[in-house]
Amino acid sequence: MNDAPTPASTAPLPFDEALDAILRQADGHTTETEQLALVQSLGRALSASVRSRVALPPWDNAGMDGYAVQRADVMGATRAAPRVMPILGISAAGADATALPWVQQGTALRIMTGAPMPPGADAVIRIEDTDGGIERVSVFDDRDAQGRANVRPRGEDVAAGSELFARGTTIGASHLGVLASIGAHTVPVYRTPRVTIVSSGDELVLLDRFEEVEAGQRIVSSSSYALPALLRSAGADVRTVPLVPDTLHALTDALAGALDGGCDLLITTGGVSVGAHDYTREALAALGGRQTFWRARIRPGGPIGTGMVRNVPWLGLPGNPVSTMVTGALFAWPLIRLLGGHAGYRPLRIPVRFLDSAETPAPLTHFLRVVLTAGADGMPEARLAGPQGSNLLRTMALANALLMIPPDVSRADVGTTFTAILLPDVPLMTS
Repeated sequence: MNDAPTPASTAPLPFDEALDAILRQADGHTTETEQLALVQSLGRALSASVRSRVALPPWDNAGMDGYAVQRADVMGATRAAPRVMPILGISAAGADATALPWVQQGTALRIMTGAPMPPGADAVIRIEDTDGGIERVSVFDDRDAQGRANVRPRGEDVAAGSELFARGTTIGASHLGVLASIGAHTVPVYRTPRVTIVSSGDELVLLDRFEEVEAGQRIVSSSSYALPALLRSAGADVRTVPLVPDTLHALTDALAGALDGGCDLLITTGGVSVGAHDYTREALAALGGRQTFWRARIRPGGPIGTGMVRNVPWLGLPGNPVSTMVTGALFAWPLIRLLGGHAGYRPLRIPVRFLDSAETPAPLTHFLRVVLTAGADGMPEARLAGPQGSNLLRTMALANALLMIPPDVSRADVGTTFTAILLPDVPLMTS
């Protein structure tokens, strides 16, 4: 029995409903946890909160180069009436805090930025407000005797026993530094999601057969190169199956092999439309698959579907190269982040001012490839990255965001504010 819904039985879903339906496929399918060496954990999501056994900084320390004193000793100091004190020694970065002399009333200790504060001192006078003395120091200003007095307290950054990072935190470069500072040799993380991509199309070849492209016989399967790169930027371990011929038998066998090989997410490209050789839904049904929905009210990328097959989430992306990349960014990227345990998984949406115009007559959510820059008033501004034909992949490469045009807008006019979704694999940079 064919379990795949027919086009007439399932109405296309609005964009956000389609996204929610796809993300629900991650329920109960987050990857298992593992303990990983800190140096290998960049980009992973923590599978448990991390608490610090130590305080950071581990002792009160100096915020400036200068002299550690008792603040009461320098109150009222001026150039006309300096406070003069003998120097007991020096506290440099790395000094043993337990071996420092006690700063008694009327004495000072030379101290370097970051060095531990000596006992008895409660202020650091910056060297610029002194004569820089070696054996005795004259203090000419009491401004540093106010407030925190250039003293960084123990545990200011991290208190001992406190939670550093919550479960689901994505480990970045600065996280590595903090975790190293508390002695975390290993960290608990979610395993990298394994994603298998199955693409079909008799017209497609890889670069090793480019002579057939030059002869006008085939076209390059650009998505075989672009889509895995996009999914790896989401943190996936991506495996691609060799291009599959446009037959039901070949596609069914390829999907079965992909599932047998083990994956956390099965992604297909192509074969989800209504063409004579679009067999994906039939092949999934032959393997006992259950389809949640098919088609979304968006452009590009309308022929998209999701479901489960052999208890593995399936996401069917359209085969058109631009549609593949747009739906990969909108749907596959956040789904992979969820499977990998990341608390932050949706690309950022921001209001932007549109500086071009575009016709969007169909009652669909249109996604225009745009380039965002900062306006003179600080408001992000969007310009079309180029022509918007769904066969024009170069404009996808030039874009750094997708501009959402709502279904009830038939013409996007200059100066109108719309929502933009930042492309997750493209850093926002300027020259």
